[in-house]
Amino acid sequence: MKIFVTGVCGQLGHDVVNEALSRGYQTVGSDIYAEGTGITETPSSSLYSYIPLDITNREMVGDVIRAVHPDVIVHCAAWTAVDAAEDAENREKVFAINARGTRNIAEAAKAVDAKMVYISTDYVFDGQGTEPWEPDCKDYRPLNVYGQSKLEGELAVAELLEKYFIVRIAWVFGKNGNNFIKTMLRVGTSHDAVRVVNDQIGTPTYTQDLSRLLADMVETEKYGYYHATNSECVPGAFISWYDFTKEIYQQAGMTTEVIPVTTEEYGLSKAVRPFNSRLDKSKLVEAGFTPLPDWKDALRRFLKE
Repeated sequence: MKIFVTGVCGQLGHDVVNEALSRGYQTVGSDIYAEGTGITETPSSSLYSYIPLDITNREMVGDVIRAVHPDVIVHCAAWTAVDAAEDAENREKVFAINARGTRNIAEAAKAVDAKMVYISTDYVFDGQGTEPWEPDCKDYRPLNVYGQSKLEGELAVAELLEKYFIVRIAWVFGKNGNNFIKTMLRVGTSHDAVRVVNDQIGTPTYTQDLSRLLADMVETEKYGYYHATNSECVPGAFISWYDFTKEIYQQAGMTTEVIPVTTEEYGLSKAVRPFNSRLDKSKLVEAGFTPLPDWKDALRRFLKE
């Protein structure tokens, strides 16, 4: 199997490449950067190669994918700066990357009859209520620019392809890049106390665990929509960012005080954030996939790295 991965300089793309190589698959990574730039750990495997790619350039995408002719495309590249997406000067670029860029990848996948994995987000929903969102729910109501752009990417993939996996995740953390855990550890060393919201509820996603699931998926033809965050430690026991931070400091052996506040009290975000990021992951089990381990276990392994 030959796998083409976009966004390999990011958290997830980096781990997807390593997982694919660990399974002996010929793997081609791509990102906007020139070769070597932006990649913290370049795989040394003879099975790996890298191609710079601007996914917003439709002609370039088509040429590269035709030349590589992969069996699978795992599309991790995205604009993920949620607050910056709200700035008027960035909106065109956000949609060029997340919506039209995804359409370019999907068109190229169709041309070579490749399976495609599209990484999406709970932000395609409005985040209201307390019930976990089901993967096949079509009640789309994004609250912000980022969510709308990712939804348009979803719709493009579903419109153009039959061989696709649309996988929604939330609260992502991984070794290769910045994330909430790294920020909290940094802030916790320089502050005696931190304020963290306690009314946004969900579960985090460790990219190393997710990459294993994605590799399992592309080895099958069980296409469709899935939700894939790390499991709750107790079924149905979703957490807040406050709960997550408390556990981060506890596992890291830090004594920083964590002060719970509401989203309104916190008040620093440009983008409206969903309160309900609970994602129903039961479809994974129904399809025969192994769910991601519980989030405390994932955090423990991440901190050890």
